Amino acid sequence: MNFGGIARSLRNGAAAPVVVLAMLAMVVVPLSPLVLDALFTINIALSLVVLLAVVYVKRPLEFSVFPSVLLMVTLLRLALNVASTRVVLLHGHEGPGAAGHVIESFGNFVIGGSYAVGIIVFAILTIVNFIVVTKGSGRIAEVSARFILDAMPGKQMAIDADLNAGLLSREDAKARRQEVAEEADFYGSMDGASKFVRGDAIAGLLILVINLVGGILIGVLAHDMPFSSAAEVYALLTIGDGLVAQLPALLVSTAVAMLVTRATREQDMGPAISKQVFGQKRALIVAALLLGLIGVVPGMPNLPFLVLSATIGYAAWQLHKREASAATETEDADPVTGLGSANQAMAELSWDEVRPVEPLGLEVGYKLIALVDKTQGGELLARLKGIRRKLTQDLGFLIPAVHVRDNLELAPGQYRILVHGVPMATGELHPDRDLALDPGQVFGTLDGIPGKDPAFGLDAVWIPPSQRAHAESLGYTVVDASTVVATHLSHVVRERASELLGHDEVQQLLASVGKATPKLVEDLTPKLLPLSVVVRVLQSLLIEKVPLRQMRQIVEALLEHGAHTQDPAALTAAVRTALGRFIVQELNGLKPELPVYTLAPALERVLQESVNGAGAALEPGLAERLHQNLSDCVTQQEGRGEPAVLLVPGGIRATIARLVRHSVPALSVLAYTEVPEDKRLRLVGSIG
Repeated sequence: MNFGGIARSLRNGAAAPVVVLAMLAMVVVPLSPLVLDALFTINIALSLVVLLAVVYVKRPLEFSVFPSVLLMVTLLRLALNVASTRVVLLHGHEGPGAAGHVIESFGNFVIGGSYAVGIIVFAILTIVNFIVVTKGSGRIAEVSARFILDAMPGKQMAIDADLNAGLLSREDAKARRQEVAEEADFYGSMDGASKFVRGDAIAGLLILVINLVGGILIGVLAHDMPFSSAAEVYALLTIGDGLVAQLPALLVSTAVAMLVTRATREQDMGPAISKQVFGQKRALIVAALLLGLIGVVPGMPNLPFLVLSATIGYAAWQLHKREASAATETEDADPVTGLGSANQAMAELSWDEVRPVEPLGLEVGYKLIALVDKTQGGELLARLKGIRRKLTQDLGFLIPAVHVRDNLELAPGQYRILVHGVPMATGELHPDRDLALDPGQVFGTLDGIPGKDPAFGLDAVWIPPSQRAHAESLGYTVVDASTVVATHLSHVVRERASELLGHDEVQQLLASVGKATPKLVEDLTPKLLPLSVVVRVLQSLLIEKVPLRQMRQIVEALLEHGAHTQDPAALTAAVRTALGRFIVQELNGLKPELPVYTLAPALERVLQESVNGAGAALEPGLAERLHQNLSDCVTQQEGRGEPAVLLVPGGIRATIARLVRHSVPALSVLAYTEVPEDKRLRLVGSIG
């Protein structure tokens, strides 16, 4: 017989069907007391393993197969109940050992010489399992499933927001979406699986009554046993059988309750309980004082209370010492973040004290230090690294590192973003709360601290992390404090990208192009154009939100037109014309039509005369009306979900773009020559 092949087939997936068929067979096939002893022992061991597995998993989703395991152990327990009931009713008259030594031993242990006490103890154990543990865990599973399903749209929106902000790569976003779907499936399955436990508890009570009443009747009527003798034997067998079944049931019910009450974030259960329950110094001090007061009251058991008071007081003192030691260690400055300061001997001043200004900096108040301190679980540095990667890919040049340092002049929860040492933006955070953003359509209000999104000015509410699932179910987009700072920094960098591009960065860009086409770069600079002119052109492109990803086309356009002019404005216009297809695709994607606005002939003529005149100035009233009309057009296009594009002659494009750059930032100004010939245009309106 090929036992190796059988073992391989069991490992490859045939074990589960075999186990299910074996459990169903136990319902109809008589089992000997020896086999029952072995199966009852296996059942208790299996339930204990399931409970310990739940204790040691860090996240509920790590035990995603738990609903199926719960069904299997419940079926095993019910099958053993039926098999033991058959043995008790058929052979109970032979004595307490008729159903095996396990049932007899458990029965004697609980009864302890008094059958009335044994029945009461067993009833209390069953009621605790049925009313407290099973009912509570079933309710929690039901509520968790409902909230998880309601929060799915909000979580998907949060993942999309993190992906767009550069906090997640496409692979990470795909994994997060898969995790959200698995979480919903898991809690939905747990909601149904908790009904198995409830039904099992009810079945245990019914089997207890059947065994006791049926056994006494069979013993008296069928086997002519005295009533007292029948009651004694069948009570012992019934209680032993019930306890052998209820003990694993209580273990599994406890495992269900522990799993559905676990937080979804990754954490070890033991350290979490130790930190959150016994890690509060003030709670331990107050508890020690109260126990000490009780211990000195006359008539009370003084010694136990005083000993326990001293023990808890000693634990509070040790916790205070650890906190003081940790505070002392954090006084030294971090070489990466620059947090904190150490008392060091004053050294002689030198030129090393004059440090260059960092291109990109972030200053935080002292309450935000935990966000950038990895030892305290801070995630901001990792988020900033992801932001740099995303911005570098989008803008086409290497974004400089973000230098983070503390600033005691700031408010405790305030931060400030600097570009070349100049503050560009600031914001206020509540590091112990999450920010619930109103995307425009929510289904309720939240209790919290009102606020604004620092990057885009959206209405928001600072809420405790425990309300995150509720806020997402109402349609809010919920982000943590680190994400708020990272998103704000990303917005500032995009707005100030031209200031972060200097001669060194341009030289690196040209060097990367020269690796593939060295002749292009050799002919461009310094032979044809000075490096400073190339820098001015690239900075102008970034100011007008044109990325530098098409660097080879930019170099080719500069080579073509650099022989005729070295004016940065003229060269920028020529480069924009060469990048026309790329610019239009960035605005409108692969859509076949580009919606555009144009200028009315009279307004176009006035603008051309103003540009050709001295100073290129506009009459103030005309400029104000133009801003208002363009703002209305942008609002209409945003309502349609389309880009707002103004198509103008090339001679006035730069002037109009500079005029509306800050007042109407969502408007893109294109020249006629920048639109590819094969691109269809759809005239939306005319600006008069």
